[in-house]
Amino acid sequence: MKFLSIIPWTDWLALACFFALWMGYAWFAREWGRKMGSLLHTTNRYRGYWMMQTTARDPRMLDGLITQALSNTPAFFSSTSILIIGGLFALLGTTDKATELMSEIPFAQATTLVVFEFKILVLIAIFVYAFFRFSWCMRQYTFLALVIGAMPPAEDFASGKHDRRAYATRAAGVVAAAAEAFNDGLRGYYFSFAALAWFVSPMAMVLGTLTVVAILYAREFRSDVLTILKDEEPPPN
Repeated sequence: MKFLSIIPWTDWLALACFFALWMGYAWFAREWGRKMGSLLHTTNRYRGYWMMQTTARDPRMLDGLITQALSNTPAFFSSTSILIIGGLFALLGTTDKATELMSEIPFAQATTLVVFEFKILVLIAIFVYAFFRFSWCMRQYTFLALVIGAMPPAEDFASGKHDRRAYATRAAGVVAAAAEAFNDGLRGYYFSFAALAWFVSPMAMVLGTLTVVAILYAREFRSDVLTILKDEEPPPN
């Protein structure tokens, strides 16, 4: 209870709004995306098309190269997250100088050393979450490589010995799960910018969070690339 009283109620309110908007938008994007077709759910159809083509290819070297290329991006963000976490922990050792620097910024609200350190810890928690999502994404791409490697030969699918659609659906589900984990990690990066505004003031954090939500909505539901991907011809049987 003593710790709760150290942090001003305005900061607690801003933090509650921050996480409520983050989790609320994640739920909205997942549920509304299924109905209206978000960027993630639309590209999941293409992942299904990809896996259908994979079952007809032999050898599947191209699919292995694509899987490796896709895993490089979460690997980069995972490594970057570790560097950022290390930098933030280093910042904890120089919070007195950092608070002096922030006090010189116009419109920045004066804060105590304890509150400043608490804000850094919140940022660390965000990047730890992003790291776990990116690293899980990397693991799921290794599972995808195993699924592709374990696929029967293309002639077995053509002869009806194995169910082509069942194998493709299973593999597409793995790559879709990897894409969702990557999307969650990247979303954490977006919201970390809103958390940075907290060092200015609690109101700046709330406004920054609303701005991030608006940007994410525009990109996931109103972007030009989504319109292009939705305007497609039926895939070949």
